[in-house]
Amino acid sequence: MIATAERPLRIRGIATAVPDFPLPQKEVVSHAAETFGGRMRDFERLRPVFENTGIEMRYSVRPFEWFHETQDWQKRTEAYLDGATALFVKAATGALEAAGISAGEIDTVVAVSSTGIATPSLEARAHKLLGFRPDIHRIPVFGLGCAGGVSGLSLASRALRAAPGSKVLMVAVEICTLAFRSDEMTKSNLVATALFGDGAAAVVLSDEDDGDFPSIAAVGEHLWPDTLNVMGWQVDPIGFGAIFSASIPDIVSSKMRPAVDEFLQRRGEGIDSLDGFAFHPGGAKVIAVLEEAFDLPEGELATERQILREFGNMSAPTALFVLKRKLEEGMAGRRLLAALGPGFTGSFVRIDA
Repeated sequence: MIATAERPLRIRGIATAVPDFPLPQKEVVSHAAETFGGRMRDFERLRPVFENTGIEMRYSVRPFEWFHETQDWQKRTEAYLDGATALFVKAATGALEAAGISAGEIDTVVAVSSTGIATPSLEARAHKLLGFRPDIHRIPVFGLGCAGGVSGLSLASRALRAAPGSKVLMVAVEICTLAFRSDEMTKSNLVATALFGDGAAAVVLSDEDDGDFPSIAAVGEHLWPDTLNVMGWQVDPIGFGAIFSASIPDIVSSKMRPAVDEFLQRRGEGIDSLDGFAFHPGGAKVIAVLEEAFDLPEGELATERQILREFGNMSAPTALFVLKRKLEEGMAGRRLLAALGPGFTGSFVRIDA
């Protein structure tokens, strides 16, 4: 955990980005029916999954037609490298402009992504395009899934605390649509097809106390034992395949609040001392469970629902989409940014806005 310091860690700029191809949910349902309807015995029974997500629009690095073609690891990786690098540059450029600094002033870059394999990693591929210095410190991170945006911000704040006076850029990029599988007749694959979209978010941090910027007061994580099978990837010759346990809402309902309580208590705070939350909107059911678990009034998570409706679940960047929107709406006071991801892990960032 990072305790509040004399020089607070400031969020100086935040930006989000989505790719060019829209995926209206109504059209996704039609394409899913065409793909799975005659081959998946339970498709009609599971079809309401699409309608119950609360999603109206998502975005993809590839058009609908691409997903009707036969894809393998090579084609999926080519699409990932192309799309993820472009989104990385777009989100990073927006955050740097919002912070009023150049890429050459960045000392450390944290690159978070779990939906493709890139070696050289994404920040190396974006290095020349953005104009980073040759001596920039690079921290590529894989495997955090939906918790990646919050955990990445946590890691970026730790990097800044370790190098006072520096400037840190964190970019979370996920190309979730490349994991859509026309060959998998499973509920997990259908849920992934109904939920996930592509996107990126970037945040610039510094400890210069020269403006009224939100600050990071503390960060932390909580990993629950014996939960490796709750969420993640399975890998085969075609590509990634989503793993979702039906127990996720139950885990959120019974375990999320105690973990948050423990995190806050370590710094002498409690739920009642917070002025609000910014949660990763994993899905409509998860948002409803969070409202119940944290005794939130009606409408408290309206922004989370709005982001889910407009963009779907983009995995790691999604919580940062929520944070950006809430800051634009005038978010103030003591806030908790939180997300859940593979591990099964809760990731937390306490923000003073």
